[in-house]
Amino acid sequence: MVRFLILYPEPSDTEAFENHYREVHIPLAKKLPGLRRYSLSRNSVPIRGADPYYLVAELDWDSMEDINKAFQSPEGRASAEDVKNLERLSPGMHSMVYELKEIV
Repeated sequence: MVRFLILYPEPSDTEAFENHYREVHIPLAKKLPGLRRYSLSRNSVPIRGADPYYLVAELDWDSMEDINKAFQSPEGRASAEDVKNLERLSPGMHSMVYELKEIV
C-alpha cells in the first residue's frame, strides 16, 4: 500500500478553504484512478514540534505504480493543478508519499 499524506496549516481564510476543499478539491481527488481510501483528520494535537495542523488528508493506492498512473491521468493533472488554489488559502502545506508495511 502507498499513502499520499497532505498536511494543511491553519488557512488564511477558513471559510474559503473549507468551501473550495469540499466543493472542488474533494470531488476532483475522488476521481483519481485506483484510489482505495481518502480520509480526513481534524483537531490534531502535536506531541512534539510545531503547531497542530488544521487538516490532514490521507489518500491510499495499492502501489507506487498505481499512484504514479493516477497523477499522470487527466484527473490527476486536474487535481494537482487545483492544489495551487489550496496553497493560496493554506500557505505552508506539506505533502509526502510513502509505502506502508504492516507490522504484525
